[in-house]
Amino acid sequence: MSRDLTLALRLRDEALSDTLAYEITEGIGTEIGPRLAGTEAEARARTWAVAKLTALGFPEVRVEPFTVPLWVRGAEQAEIVTPFPQPLIITALGNSGATLPEGLTAEVFACANVATLEAATVDQIRGKIVFVSHGMVPTRDGSGYGQNRAVRGHAPTLASLKGAAAILIRSLGTNPHRHPHTGIQSFKDGAQPIPAAALSIADAEQLQRILQRGQPVRVHLVLTPRDLGTGPSGNVIAEIPGTDPAAGVVLVAGHLDSWDLSTGSVDNAAGCAIVASAALRVAQAGPHRRTIRVVWFGSEEIGLLGGFEYIRVHGAEKHAMIAESDMGADRIWRFDSKSPASAQPAIQRIATALASLGIEPGPTDDASGSDIGPLSERGVSTIELCQDATRYFDLHHTADDTLDKVDLKQLQQNVAAWTAMLAILANAPEELATPVAMSTDS
Repeated sequence: MSRDLTLALRLRDEALSDTLAYEITEGIGTEIGPRLAGTEAEARARTWAVAKLTALGFPEVRVEPFTVPLWVRGAEQAEIVTPFPQPLIITALGNSGATLPEGLTAEVFACANVATLEAATVDQIRGKIVFVSHGMVPTRDGSGYGQNRAVRGHAPTLASLKGAAAILIRSLGTNPHRHPHTGIQSFKDGAQPIPAAALSIADAEQLQRILQRGQPVRVHLVLTPRDLGTGPSGNVIAEIPGTDPAAGVVLVAGHLDSWDLSTGSVDNAAGCAIVASAALRVAQAGPHRRTIRVVWFGSEEIGLLGGFEYIRVHGAEKHAMIAESDMGADRIWRFDSKSPASAQPAIQRIATALASLGIEPGPTDDASGSDIGPLSERGVSTIELCQDATRYFDLHHTADDTLDKVDLKQLQQNVAAWTAMLAILANAPEELATPVAMSTDS
């Protein structure tokens, strides 16, 4: 058995009793709370992160700052005026335009999906509140989110270009509760910002039922978000030098920012905690060949801005392998990879190390992540440890993303898997990096 696999198996088993990841997750959520990109709260999170990682023994901890657009939400209120008056639970989507303080009242134009909205005429939509009533179902691999993402990302632009007064979408989520899901969207193609909000799934279904009664439906909507120019953000980086600089960097990451509706314990304090705990365990086991770089990205939620900034600063460096934890804290069930033929023996050893954790090997030619996605798309070798996403989109971008949703045993399985994987990547004798011509352009 190779030395790196022997080490990985030992560290894996020890990590099954890890408590550090939970401690970090709890600390971020309790001592900082919501961490909207560009705000003072995100800045406090970076200060907290530097102090915590330094206290844990990471030898090189720093912040690489950048600035981001700063959008903040305001009042959020909606109610059906006719035919059956009643309140609706909503939350503004990122970069939403605002109503006047007193709000607006308009008739609802219903669309089953983005295709229906694309087919609608300007005359049908002008001056109305568009409602998109798509549905999303839970899946273990989280694929339902990607399949429906255009509802949030593209529908507001379409509605604006066709003269809508506002747009409401059924939340991109799977929870049956009255917790709407926020998320970023940007008005493109010359579209002017209009009020854009997500209905809780229960409220979206209620609005659908009322529309099915066949009578015109009018909604009163108040949204008063503001654009405040720019604010400071940054990537927190903790680095553990390796003994062979020419072997490259192993990057493991999460994102430190969150939406403002909750403490962001699942998305993504847990991811930050998992990768930091795993990296520390490998570092404490003794010298390792490759440099381990832990990155807690800033401003992921508003467009992967920390990831693009990372490429600007570090894109020309040799990355042996990159990986990110950003799908919650439930059990890892599969791992995917994308790396050259020279790395396949190491990938096979990782498969061996992860098998006893109930993790099956997936594709060896396809892997990605959120902040690391742009770097991965440039050809950098990537590993993706796939968490069970069955309940992730019950919580994603809602007020319900809180510490009580983090299960300690499942979190420990994550740490064990990341520790085993990282022990092999940091020490493998093989060449892991894909030869790519990197650019620092974002």
